[in-house]
Amino acid sequence: MKTRRPIVRQRRFALIKRGSRRTPLSSKQQASRQEETLCLSQMDTFFISHGSPRLLIKEMAIKYFLKSWKADHFPANPKAILVISAHWETPEPVVNHINGPNSTIHDFTNFPKHMYEIQYPAPGAPDLAARVKQLLQNAGFEAEEDRTRGLDHGAWVPLLLMYPEADIPVCQLSVQPNKDGTHHYNVGKALAPLRKEGVLIIGSGSATHNLGMEGPDEAPPPSWAIDFDNWLTESLLHGRHEDVKQYEEKAPNAMLAHPEAEHFLPLHVALGAAGEDAKAELMHHSWGCCSISYSSYRFIPA
Repeated sequence: MKTRRPIVRQRRFALIKRGSRRTPLSSKQQASRQEETLCLSQMDTFFISHGSPRLLIKEMAIKYFLKSWKADHFPANPKAILVISAHWETPEPVVNHINGPNSTIHDFTNFPKHMYEIQYPAPGAPDLAARVKQLLQNAGFEAEEDRTRGLDHGAWVPLLLMYPEADIPVCQLSVQPNKDGTHHYNVGKALAPLRKEGVLIIGSGSATHNLGMEGPDEAPPPSWAIDFDNWLTESLLHGRHEDVKQYEEKAPNAMLAHPEAEHFLPLHVALGAAGEDAKAELMHHSWGCCSISYSSYRFIPA
């Protein structure tokens, strides 16, 4: 199967002219203006299929998509990043509230030794964590804070490729596998105001995720995975959000594609955060481990 070229949509952040003549801005002033523009704009939200931690040491298409993030997809630095990670499961929403740098959680086994030495000490985002908790509680969710947990590999592995400087504040939000897609979509809706506050919202999971059905990278993807992946892209691009929320009943091979829900639920949060009439774009598509789809999407507010 040929890998489809990722669809690239660049959002340009223009500075407003205040007169016909102006003094050139310093780099610090440009960064400040860029941040102001981000805060005033309707920022897009994203779902990224983050892949295995091995993508840091393997040559994979998803790796180069993530490495091209700033150059080709999202050139402006956000004020902060909120990652909804498949690798943090709790009964109710929990956000990590960290003062100082985030610790790096190596939540994987049987990987090369040097991978356990990788650090991603991005600053915590305590103000954002408090804001997330407030928004969720105001919407009726029993949200809590965790003041000790750092970033798991669902957050730090993609961010290491996207923002290798580790200088943007990051906080992480958990998923609730005991609850459905509608619950997570509504979590996203509650977080929608963050889009106007300079916060980049990223759902980090996988378009398909059945570890028991993995195979060699070079093996063609099985029909059940292709059918689910195609259904997901078509549903998102045609605005069938209700179908996506009810994927267990609506999607072909849903239980094969996601025997456990945790890697699919971050997509619902990102979709909900973009708003009711958001448009979707397929940013990247490739396969790994035979049946793992790395389809990644941008959700554009109406």
